[in-house]
Amino acid sequence: MEWNFASAEEIAVALRAGDVTSVELTDEAISRIERDDKAINAICVPDFDRARAAAHHADRARGRGEDRPLLGVPVTVKESYDIAGLPTTWGIPTHRDFVPTEDAVQVSRLRAAGAVVLGKTNVPLGLRDLQSFNEIYGTTNNPWDHERTPGGSSGGSAAALAAGFGALSIGSDIGGSLRTPAHFCGVYAHKPTLGLVANRGMVPPATPALPVDLDLAVVGPMARTARDLTLLLDVMAGPDPLTLGVAHALTLPPARHQRLSDFRVLVLDEHPFIPTGSAVRAGVDRVAGALVDGGARVERHTPLLPDLAEAATLYMQLLFSGAVAGFPAEAYEQLRTRAAGLSADDRSLGAARLRGMVLSHRDWIRANDRRELHRHGWRGLFADFDAVVCPITPTPAFPHDHTPDLLDRRIAIDGVEYPYLDQLVWAGLATMPGLPATAVPAGRTPEGLPVGVQLIGPMFEDRTPLRLAELLEQKIGGFDGARHTRGHQ
Repeated sequence: MEWNFASAEEIAVALRAGDVTSVELTDEAISRIERDDKAINAICVPDFDRARAAAHHADRARGRGEDRPLLGVPVTVKESYDIAGLPTTWGIPTHRDFVPTEDAVQVSRLRAAGAVVLGKTNVPLGLRDLQSFNEIYGTTNNPWDHERTPGGSSGGSAAALAAGFGALSIGSDIGGSLRTPAHFCGVYAHKPTLGLVANRGMVPPATPALPVDLDLAVVGPMARTARDLTLLLDVMAGPDPLTLGVAHALTLPPARHQRLSDFRVLVLDEHPFIPTGSAVRAGVDRVAGALVDGGARVERHTPLLPDLAEAATLYMQLLFSGAVAGFPAEAYEQLRTRAAGLSADDRSLGAARLRGMVLSHRDWIRANDRRELHRHGWRGLFADFDAVVCPITPTPAFPHDHTPDLLDRRIAIDGVEYPYLDQLVWAGLATMPGLPATAVPAGRTPEGLPVGVQLIGPMFEDRTPLRLAELLEQKIGGFDGARHTRGHQ
C-alpha cells in the first residue's frame, strides 16, 4: 500500500497490526518529499537523518510493547516552532542563523506521543501574510495550482499535507493562519479556544521561550481528516506545565451531539464589510444543504448574532495594536500623524487598522471591554445554536502577490477589487472572542481549486465543531487531493 495519503489514524492502526513499520513510512515520506517538493517548496528545513533515527527508535519501542498515540507516525512542524538544532527564522533574513537549543512545548508533546518529525514547513516573513514566501526559503506553491498561494502563515504545513508529505502538521493562527491555508489547500485545521493549547516556544527568533498568555494567537493541529484533528488536538491540548499546569488538568467536555440530526446550526455567508465570492458561497451552500439533508436544524438569521461590523472593527484594532507594538519610535510617530488625519466619520476597516496601530492603553481597555460584551453575546447565541458555519476568506486560493506593502495589495472578488487585508474579517469572527473554529473542505471550484468553510463552536467546547466536522466529512466527503497532487510528479 502507498501510505503517503493515509490518515494518521489509519497509519496508527497499521503500525499496531504490524502491517508497516515506521522506518518504511518515514522512508516513503522522505522519498516523496525529495521527488515532489522541488515544485511545491513546502518543507523548508528537512530533518531526515533525525527522522530516520526516530523511526528506528519507534519501531524498537513498539517491539517492546509500547504504544503511544502517534508512535511512529511521520509529521511536519511549522518553521516558527523552536526545534533544538534546527533554525527558527520566521523567514526574517537577519535571523537566518538562529538555532534554538530547546524544543517548543508542542514539539516536546509530539515527540512524547511518538511522532517522527520530518522537518519544518515554510512561512511568510514574520508570519504576517496570507501567503508563504520569504527571502530565506523562497515561495511555497499551492499543490493544486503552482501559480497560486497555499495561504499563510501555516501555508507550508497545508501544502505539505495536500502533497502527501507527512500525515499531520502543527501551525498557528491569529489571522486565519491555520484556517486559510486549510481552505486554500483542501485539508483540515482547527483553531482551538484561546488559551487551550500551550504555546511556549512558538516565538520569534532569539526571543525567550516564556509561557506567556497571548491575546489573540493560538497554536493548533492540521490534518487530512477531521478525526485526525481530534487525535492531534488531544496530544497538544493542556496548560503549560510551568504555569497553569502546576495546578490544573484539562478535561474537555464531550461534543454536544453525536448525530447530525441533533445539531442546531447558524449559517452565514454575508458580511457588512466585504462580499463573499460565488465560489465560497457555493461551498457554504453545499455544507448547509448537507446539514439540512442530515436533519440538522439550520437557520440563516438570528437576532442573537453579535454585530458583525463592530466585531470586525474590534478585531482589526486589537490585531494591529499588537502587530506594531515593537515598531521603532519614529515609525510609530508617523502612524500617529496619519491616524490623527483620519476623519471622525471614517469607519472603514483601513481606518480601524490605522487607529489600532496607535491605540492608547486606555483605548485598548475600552476595546477589550467591548470584546467581553461580544463574548457574552456569543454565549447567548450558543445557548440556542451548537455551531456557526461561515466562510474563512471570501475567495479560494489567489495568485501569488509579492507586492511588498500589504496595504498596496488588492484581493479580487468576482472581478471587483477590495483592500487585501479586508479579507481577514471572517477569520477574525472567531479570533476576536477566542472561539474554537474548525476548517473543513467544502468542495472545489469548476477550475479544481479547493474551497473550505469554518465551523465556529462554543468556547472550550472544541469537540463540538470537531464532531460536526467528522459528520460532514462522512456526508459530503473531505480531502481528495491525492490524485491531483500525484499529477505533479
